[in-house]
This record gives sequence, structure tokens and C-alpha cells, in this order.
Amino acid sequence: MKSNEKNGDAGWVHTVSMNPPSLRDNTADADRLKRALQRRLNTEEPIEIGLGLLRRLPSILRESGYRVRCVLFRHRHRWSLVDAQAASDPRPFLGLAVDLGTSRVVLRLLDLSSGDIRAETAFDNPQSAVGPDILARIHAADAPEGLRSLRQRIVDGLNHAVGRLCRDCRTQTDSVVLTVLSGNTAMGHLFLGLPPRWIIREPYIPVVNAPDAFSAAELGLDLNPGACVMVFPNVGSYFGGDLIAGILFAGLDQKEETSLLVDVGTNAEVVIGNRNWLIACAGAAGPALEGGVTRMGMMAGPGAIDRVELDSAAGDIATRTIGGGKPKGICGSGLIDLAAQLFLSGRIDIRGKFVAERCGRRLQTTDGGLGFELVSSAESADGAALIIDQAELDSLIRSKAAMYTILETLTTTVGVDLHEIDTFYVAGTFGSFIDPRSAIAIGMIPDLPLERFHSLGNSSLEGATLALKDPSVQERIEAVRDRITYLELNVNQDFMNRFSAARFLPHTETDRFPSVVERLHR
Repeated sequence: MKSNEKNGDAGWVHTVSMNPPSLRDNTADADRLKRALQRRLNTEEPIEIGLGLLRRLPSILRESGYRVRCVLFRHRHRWSLVDAQAASDPRPFLGLAVDLGTSRVVLRLLDLSSGDIRAETAFDNPQSAVGPDILARIHAADAPEGLRSLRQRIVDGLNHAVGRLCRDCRTQTDSVVLTVLSGNTAMGHLFLGLPPRWIIREPYIPVVNAPDAFSAAELGLDLNPGACVMVFPNVGSYFGGDLIAGILFAGLDQKEETSLLVDVGTNAEVVIGNRNWLIACAGAAGPALEGGVTRMGMMAGPGAIDRVELDSAAGDIATRTIGGGKPKGICGSGLIDLAAQLFLSGRIDIRGKFVAERCGRRLQTTDGGLGFELVSSAESADGAALIIDQAELDSLIRSKAAMYTILETLTTTVGVDLHEIDTFYVAGTFGSFIDPRSAIAIGMIPDLPLERFHSLGNSSLEGATLALKDPSVQERIEAVRDRITYLELNVNQDFMNRFSAARFLPHTETDRFPSVVERLHR
């Protein structure tokens, strides 16, 4: 679909002119506009007009002199006319991209005509007050009024955030005419008010994989009442629309070479492939790698330790916090750095067990057994020492082993060696902060040249943004969804054998990690 640059049109926005009706041409207003738009779009596919817009259409056409600027949306071969206004009307048509995260929700407002980003904001998912993780929320949804309450929390949070964004941009919320949301399968169900009960029960069936587009009014969103709202499709219960958004943003579906994409959140979700094929899987390797299983763990944010480095001069471990203040806790990237530095400095052995004589005064006795004091009580933000104990370290090593085993199992299944991967994409907040050298040092990811690793940042949000900017992305979404083959790890006999081998640092087969061996012998 080509944009009409002289009219300032782009993407989903199109300006059309029509001859006014006359006794010789008494075509109905809606039919006249539909025909003009079909010519403009070079399509014979029908165009639907909602009742609310249909009621306003006669006034819009006559007051504009039959020259109007329209917002359309195409979803699964169906066109919808979302809104129309006089071509001379300066009011913007805005789109809203949403990363519907389990812990954090990010919104981006953009001008649909220019594609320019107007504003961006984020808020903690208010459903966390009901349950900190997806499993808890799915169980809570089974209680009387539980699903309705969970859905209302996220809708209220979105409405509040959109209102704030629009005030900052000095525009009205009814200027928002298209919305694209990207999230995991459970988050999509909770937003739409669909019962998620069977997602977590064998044989793990969602209510829907590819929801239809809905109006903002149907969903209770305070936008233009006729605004079209699309939720990214998922591929089953454990491979969500956020991963499809990431595939689009990384361009995996368009590349000749084979690439791999990892997103660590509630689960570790992985997809490998190229323009000809895509295979995906997911496994429980997320919480520990996000810092979610240690008492000092926290989300990446001000006060979180995001870097742990060995001070070669002092021979001790130094930390860096986001924002530069005193540390409040540690996020996933910092935790992986910590494990790497403990291993490389000989403070833990290949089994991940503390070596007392190397840890010195930092080794403490805790409720969980021995623990390593990363930050003393005098140096922390709240006066409590930040300690990782042996049980927490063991949990991290199990998670890193699961992550590597997921990668190995997936690549082996498709006949690709991990070292043959041309590009290794890491998505999400985890990908934005992780140091690949640390992840390699503990055997979490393959020992590839560093230039092959690419952080995608918030690929869920970026994929949703692409869908608002570029109409051709709709066809790519459908093609990706239909092309992905999902590999079920629960029935894979080799997984546990590989997992056992990966529970050592960096691995039982050290020749897989030559750069780590070299660092250990420096």
C-alpha cells in the first residue's frame, strides 16, 4: 500500500476526494466513500463502517466538501473504516502501541500520518497486587468475580496512562483511533476477559490463538469509541504475541541466514529460523535469571545492581547500580554477572558451591546456609546486607542450565549446531542489561563471538509499533503465526540428559566454552 505523500498520508491514513451527490448520481454516502477508498487502496475487498461513524458520516462529508482524511485498518483480509474527518481538519490521528507485560506495562503514542512518536510512558502492572506471577493470577481468575477484577485493573491502568499521555501531548483521548497490544498468552486472555483456566491444565488449551479486532468501546478503553484494538496472536499457551512481535522487529521472518531469538520473562521463550522456517519452544528458565528467586532480587530500576565486576587491582568484587545510588537489590543481569565473577575468581567451584578460603570475610552464615555478602549493611540503601545464599545460587545454576538446554535441544532438533547461529538476539529488559560475556562464563548461552549477540530492547513494544506504522506487517503477522512449529519440551526425552550436563560451570564439556577456559587460566 503506497502512501500519498502530497496529502501527508502514510500507513493507515488516506485522503480521498469525491464528487458530491446529484440527481444524476444519487449513490448513498457510505457507498460513495467506500468506492473512493477502494480505488485509493486498489482493492475490491469490502470495507466495513461501524454504526457510530455511519451516523456521523453525512455531516462529515458535506462539511468537508467531500474531501476527507480517513483511518482504515485491515485485519485478516477485512477492512474497517475506523474514523474520518475533513481533510483540512488539523486534529491528529493517533495510534497506541502497548507492551502488556506481566510486571510492567509500556505505552507509546504515535502520529499515524507521520509515524512520529509523540510520547511514551510505563506503569507497574496493577494485577501484581492480586498475584505477582501469571500462575497466581490464573488461579485468582477462578474465584468469583476474580477474572472481572483482574481485567478491570489492567483496563483502569491503561485508561489512566493514556489520559496522562494525551494531556502531555495536548490532545484528546478520542484522537487515539488504533491500538495494538502485545503480550504473552495469559496477559492477552486477562485483558480480554477470557477465562485462562485451561492454559495451565493439560492439554494446555487457550480460548483463542488469534483474537478478532475489537472496538475500544467494547473493551472499556477511554479512546475514540470506534477505535480498532488488535491483540497480537499467540501460538498456543506458552508462546505469546510478544514473541511474534519480537520476530517481526528482529526481521527473523525475512532473513536468509538462520538466527535465534531469546526472550526471558515468566518463561524463557526461544525461536530459531529464517525466511523459510521458524521453530519455537518455551521452558521454565525465567524467574531466576530475572533475579526473581533471591531475597535481594528486584526488577531493573533505580537502585538495582545491574553490573558486578572483579576489581583486578584490589582483587575484590565491585558493583554498579542503575541511577548510581546505594544498592537496594540486584536485577537479573547483575545476578548473572555475580555468578560469573564468583566462578572466574574461584569463589565458587564448577558445581556452583562456595569455596570458603577464596570467599574470605564475605562468606556468611545465613538461614539458607552459607551465603556470599555482596553489599554490606553499611553500604546498602536500606541498611540490610545484600547476600546470595547457596540455595539461591543453586536455583540460578538450575535456571542457567535450563536456558542452555532449551537452546541446545531446539537447535539439535532442527539439525543446527549452536555455533552455526549467525545472529543471537536477546529481547526484553533482560536483553537490554545482560552482559553476554557473563552469560557465556556460567554456560547460560553458547560461546559465540560477541559481535553475533544483539540486544533488541523492548521488542514487544517495537513490534506493536511496526504494526501501527506499516500495514504490510499484518500479512507478516499471519504468515509468522502460520509458519511457526512449536516444540513441546515436556515430552522430549533428551532434555533431562542435556540438563544434567549443563548444571556445571560452565558445562561438563568445557571444550564448548573455549573463551571461558582461557579466562580461567589467565
